[in-house]
Amino acid sequence: MAANESPKTLIEAVRYYSDLDRCQQKLVEARWPNGVECPTCGRTDVVYLKNQRRWQCKSVHPKRQFSAKLGTIFEDSPIGLDKWFVTIWLIASAKNGISSYELQRSIGVKTQKTAWFMLHRIRLAMQAGGFEKKFQGHVEADESFIGGRARNMHASKRKRLGISQSKSMIGKIAVMGLLERHGKESHSRVRLEVVQTRKKHQLEEVVTANVEQGAALYTDALRSYDRMAQRGYVHHVIDHAEQYVDGQVHTNGLENFWSLLKRTLKGTYVSVEPFHLFRYLDEQVYRFNSRKMTDAARFDEMTKKLIGKRVTYAQLTGERLKQSA
Repeated sequence: MAANESPKTLIEAVRYYSDLDRCQQKLVEARWPNGVECPTCGRTDVVYLKNQRRWQCKSVHPKRQFSAKLGTIFEDSPIGLDKWFVTIWLIASAKNGISSYELQRSIGVKTQKTAWFMLHRIRLAMQAGGFEKKFQGHVEADESFIGGRARNMHASKRKRLGISQSKSMIGKIAVMGLLERHGKESHSRVRLEVVQTRKKHQLEEVVTANVEQGAALYTDALRSYDRMAQRGYVHHVIDHAEQYVDGQVHTNGLENFWSLLKRTLKGTYVSVEPFHLFRYLDEQVYRFNSRKMTDAARFDEMTKKLIGKRVTYAQLTGERLKQSA
């Protein structure tokens, strides 16, 4: 691998981004493609302080000094960009994700909580945000329930939550999925949303917000979809009590995605708290929708999604305590 050549594999990435100057240059190119500028006042004639790897604005105002981490998911993180970049490569490329315990061992951070916090920051960057356009063509719609088993929960936690050992399932959450089948110029893509119920108004709202009218909509025989033809969709139903495929009429694309998602949640993360579930869904959706990209291309795209996003540890744990109350 040439010195100026971008890494293509994990081992190349570990070697290449062990140089903190290279890491910073990568982040600078993603954040300031037209040159470094002061985040406060916008001046471009800033002075680089080499020993501190920071810049200083020539104008006199608060926060004259700033680093490339400011205004990104890395803000206020004492962890070096070399470890951050390897972590991004790992979570974006590992089909079944990577647990915080495994990450702690792999990159050598002090605690599992640190690794857990890093992963949640990266999941924030993986969020799709607002969608540019609705799904069209042939679209599958389906729901699945996601939750953990009480018998896998530590006895002290079961006691705190008032769950008996005989209760097999806890925290089952309904998640609705939409899959746009691949066309001539694109591969299939998926969107997920946590829903409170599977009632008509809830599922119809998700479909109309994400699927263009006139699209062919494929669902199972759940009666909550009964009015989709009236909503302007060409509605096809497959009754799983009788068969799973009838030519083009099936929801197998989403069924396969549910299988992959649940293997990741149960196999890698084991137990996901309900109030953090949407973050893990964002992670799986991102990997699925970018699966045709190379690991290097996916990493390059991720470095551009780090800007302007931030979540603090207090926000993550405060949300947990609020939901548990």
